[in-house]
Amino acid sequence: MRWRKLGLIPSPRVGDWAVSHAMIPTPVLLADRIRLYVSCLDGQGIGRPGYVEVALDDPTQVLHVCAEPLLDAGRPGTFDENGAVVCSVVPGPVPGQWLMYYVGFELGTRIRYRLLTGIALSDDDGQTWRRWRETPALERSPKELFFRCGPFVQREAGGYRMWYIAGSQWTQVQGKPMPVYELRYLESPDGLVWGDTGQLCMALDPQRDEHGFGRPWVMREEGRYHLYYSIRRASLGAYRLGFATSVDGLDWRRDDAAMGLDVSAEGWDSQAIMYAAALRVGQRTYCFYNGNDFGRDGIGVAVRDDA
Repeated sequence: MRWRKLGLIPSPRVGDWAVSHAMIPTPVLLADRIRLYVSCLDGQGIGRPGYVEVALDDPTQVLHVCAEPLLDAGRPGTFDENGAVVCSVVPGPVPGQWLMYYVGFELGTRIRYRLLTGIALSDDDGQTWRRWRETPALERSPKELFFRCGPFVQREAGGYRMWYIAGSQWTQVQGKPMPVYELRYLESPDGLVWGDTGQLCMALDPQRDEHGFGRPWVMREEGRYHLYYSIRRASLGAYRLGFATSVDGLDWRRDDAAMGLDVSAEGWDSQAIMYAAALRVGQRTYCFYNGNDFGRDGIGVAVRDDA
């Protein structure tokens, strides 16, 4: 693939809840615009989801920014009391309903944090949202103890498919404890109830110095599934992008070099590049992504020039 970087959509600055970052861009194609669900941080580093709407023909042109967060942080003691980060938005099982899958942050004492997945519902085309429940939809389980997060969900005939990140270990990277997680897979008939252990569909490669993957993004093109994902390597200390293909969405053939989108020589995406989300708009394919410090400055946009 060959991508041409178009520029940066700046992080929203719309109140105390959004003083920095536009993390994990999650695009949804509307009739006349693209809505990018993101999560912004307040002054204490607590994330809340919002959205930015951009033009179809020029995604660097901002049309609208939501003024208030779509969800607040959870009540004290809940799994998302320290923030909620949106990762996937899909049509729900009921006409007119949408489902938002988000990651809740729960700080630990003997470990740094736990990351578990919650669900929010919208009945007005994604304008307002409410929690499905205050406990995780992907609760921790014996084989996925600390991390059940980074979900990407796709609605297909007969139900819902989820690719997500899971793990039960920590490792030391440059003297700092860092999570270890790999790519797993689940199915659900209604998008709400999921199993407690997913099927492994991409393991970490120790030969590549990997200790974690970031939020996956799956597209179906030319009769195959295309997977865009982030790779965290201990030697780099930051994410890079990867790419893989599959016939069934379960057995993936990695071809990271084919991704063709990497860090810049300088600027806001010179140290890291992550959380790619590809979107087909007419004859063009855009890729939205984050750069340094998990999207501190905003959302990057690239367009594919070889398709």
